[in-house]
Amino acid sequence: MQVSLLFAPCYMINLMSERSNPAPASTEILLARLESLGISVRTHSHAPVFTVEENKAVRDGLPGGHCKNLFLKDKKGALWLIVCCEDRAIDMKNLRHLIGSHHLSFGKPELLMQVLGVRPGAVTPFALINDSENRVRVVLDEDMMRAELLNYHPLTNGMTTAITPADLLIFIGACGHEPAVVCL
Repeated sequence: MQVSLLFAPCYMINLMSERSNPAPASTEILLARLESLGISVRTHSHAPVFTVEENKAVRDGLPGGHCKNLFLKDKKGALWLIVCCEDRAIDMKNLRHLIGSHHLSFGKPELLMQVLGVRPGAVTPFALINDSENRVRVVLDEDMMRAELLNYHPLTNGMTTAITPADLLIFIGACGHEPAVVCL
């Protein structure tokens, strides 16, 4: 039986449009991808956190650099993921000059979910696994990349995953991105 899209019931059209936007990767898929790349990580579960301060309260001595991630959009529509140590002060006016962008603002939660497949509070370079169209430009702080280990949420803010800076670069490259390492 052939169904004309012109006369297809609404529920069929909704199912078809959902199929064209694949579901974002899960933590399990991310961890399997890291393993397939030969990347060894350690993941710890904790209460969900939404801010750097909340994260500091639950990390219970996890070693390594703890990071924050800013999902930004410039006035020309370019998307940016800025990744730095949690205590790094970011001057938004100066940042645009450092990275070669136009006026920057935070990306809306709907855009974050559409492009990186995560919600606010779970922004992470690991979310690049969901950016199949390579829409996001990635900027890593030079000082952060000097740490022995780096900690990020593995697509959920109820866990933290430790990875070496070298392995982070391998993962980002495997996602089709070439990050800029900049002194922020």
